[in-house]
Amino acid sequence: MTRDAVARALQDRARAAEEIIRRYLPEENGYNRTVTEAMNYSVLAGGKRLRPILMRESFRLHGGGREQLLHPFMAAIEFIHTYSLVHDDLPAMDNDDYRRGKPTTHRKFGAGMATLAGDGLLNLAFETAFQAFEACESEEERQCVIRACGILAGRAGIGGMVGGQCADLVAEKEQRGVRSKEELFYIQKNKTAAMIESAMMIGAVLAGASAEAIARMEQAGEKIGLAFQIRDDILDVEGEAATLGKDVGSDERNGKLTYVSLYGSAQARDDVERLSREAMELTAGGEDSFLQDLIDWMITREL
Repeated sequence: MTRDAVARALQDRARAAEEIIRRYLPEENGYNRTVTEAMNYSVLAGGKRLRPILMRESFRLHGGGREQLLHPFMAAIEFIHTYSLVHDDLPAMDNDDYRRGKPTTHRKFGAGMATLAGDGLLNLAFETAFQAFEACESEEERQCVIRACGILAGRAGIGGMVGGQCADLVAEKEQRGVRSKEELFYIQKNKTAAMIESAMMIGAVLAGASAEAIARMEQAGEKIGLAFQIRDDILDVEGEAATLGKDVGSDERNGKLTYVSLYGSAQARDDVERLSREAMELTAGGEDSFLQDLIDWMITREL
């Protein structure tokens, strides 16, 4: 597919994913209305919906049929991703003013309410994922949903995204100067790649894929996530705020070591290409090539 065709296909899939996500958003009424408004504002502020799209493409790659099992997890993973952004933008962390071209949640609702909105989205994610049990028609499907819930929780927690964010925040606050390559890899693998691994694995699990196939999706997710994060580091240095919809240069201002600052832009680009090529090899074999096209788009994107 041409880049324009991939972009159009991605937009179509993002719209389809957003329709699913909207079904699970909370109503804005009652005494908790302000927090639900902040939650919905955060989720609906835009975004590429890459994680639910990757989950669906992995599901289709492995011959998944009944998407009723998949839809709650597509929404859940986006809720977790959004909560992480809300908290990441807070003054105590990156203190960013814009996200997806709009004021960050704490700028619009205040830091306290933004914290609650993030908390609410994390809990909503699991309330939503559990709804997949209602769609199960066999014990085999229930076991798949149980395993998918475990993957979602594990990759989002201290052994995944939260652990990566912890290491990132500690290194920044301690002002330890240049971090090791091993520490940087840990941060990027867990802070970014863990949830992409989760998306790829859950899609395969819910499709009833073999253990070997699920392991390949775990490896592919790690490589996609690392390539995506390195590309993000490149864009933070070279991008423009108007194009990216968020502050640029924030990593440098916050004293963070990134892949670019450690290895240089040329090496970073080379490694993005290598990782994406390896991810494509791991995801080859399906009749629909969109997943391969999407991987290519993710690591050559300009926003």
